[in-house]
Amino acid sequence: MTRIDFYILTDLDELARQRFACRIACRAVSDGQRVFVRALEAHAEAFDDLLWDYPPDRFLPHARLGAESSEPVVIGAPADLDRERAAADAGQGDAQEGVLVNLAPDIPKTFAGFGRVSEIVLASERAAGRAKYRQYRERGYPLFHHELDDWE
Repeated sequence: MTRIDFYILTDLDELARQRFACRIACRAVSDGQRVFVRALEAHAEAFDDLLWDYPPDRFLPHARLGAESSEPVVIGAPADLDRERAAADAGQGDAQEGVLVNLAPDIPKTFAGFGRVSEIVLASERAAGRAKYRQYRERGYPLFHHELDDWE
């Protein structure tokens, strides 16, 4: 069953969320997993740019969704990633693969096709984070809550 991790940051800005997403991606790639980052188009572009320089001591090979590549980190807009994932899951049954870092404001319909989902909540978005948490809980998924105030 898909594990859902909520990371609550005391930070208020989108750049902090994206830097933390880079950390999650680094750890997952180090563990041999593929990472799918689901973000609104403007944030997806910024995240793509950030991965070239952050973290400063490491480069994470990555690609935008739609590019023919097997990079360990794939970045896509919600509708595009959801559509591609639904097509990939159609023939796999209950197979779970990789890590989904959801930077979008909604819960993807295809989240159960991943082994793990990471939701990163900024301090200013606690109400929206609680709403997502309730939705996952109502569906019976294992939830883990991490309060982070000095993560960098």
